[in-house]
Amino acid sequence: YLQIFHTYFDLISFKIKQDHHQKIKGADKVYSEAEKTEFFKMANRPSIIDDLVSSFAPSIYGNREVKKGVLAQLMGGTKKQINSNNFRSDINVCLVGDPSTAKSQMLQHVHRIAPRSIYTCGRGSSASGLTATVTKDPETKEFILESGALVLGDLGICCIDEFDKMN
Repeated sequence: YLQIFHTYFDLISFKIKQDHHQKIKGADKVYSEAEKTEFFKMANRPSIIDDLVSSFAPSIYGNREVKKGVLAQLMGGTKKQINSNNFRSDINVCLVGDPSTAKSQMLQHVHRIAPRSIYTCGRGSSASGLTATVTKDPETKEFILESGALVLGDLGICCIDEFDKMN
């Protein structure tokens, strides 16, 4: 009896680590002095927050305060360590509002921007679907355990779009 297993990888994000014996093209990107100067000039502008808010999701009209909160989440917090204990520095955002206020579009925009992000809605956004899901393998017909959205989005951004279905 011969049994063949197929292995699949769901890749969310990857980073190429440079070995000291080989150079990978583009992996050793260093910003030029002109680029660094431009970054510092932008950061020191008094209107930098307004400029970032205006450039984030430009197709969505208004919602400036919501956009500021989402941008704060994208930029992240600073890691805190007190007496050799690490504290979470993540910024969490919960968007609640009336239908047709661009909540889903804002989450999709965040998902497109963040290098490590996961977007889930519908059945995958239930309490059990966020941590793990049991599914049936189409080839072996055995039950398998798959990682949920929160596990896959670890150290990144998990966009959970839970919408209320009208009957």
